Amino acid sequence: MSGLTIQMIDPSTVLQWVKDGKAFVVDVREPHEFASYRIEGAISNPLSRFNPNFLPAEGLEDGKELVFHCHSGVRCGHAAEMMRLSGFKGTLNRMAGGIVGWHQAGGPLVQD
Repeated sequence: MSGLTIQMIDPSTVLQWVKDGKAFVVDVREPHEFASYRIEGAISNPLSRFNPNFLPAEGLEDGKELVFHCHSGVRCGHAAEMMRLSGFKGTLNRMAGGIVGWHQAGGPLVQD
């Protein structure tokens, strides 16, 4: 791969990827938001202390899709830019509409 490709992906597609075990979901919302409700299996990497090194530099090797999401789709764009600046190579998918869009598409949420 020669660089970073950033794609906007609709929540229905991400929902199917999650059901098929083909998504590595990164939640860039803040810890209190993540603790309130989240997508099952998502990992937390909050934008306020986002660490690109937490993710593989050459993309995912197991064929999974890397998906960033936040509340409504803005913060994941900032995180994607941080990934670009870090030299990340691969495809990064931003979920359109964030977790709000996910829920509207019928995606289940885990609540504490």
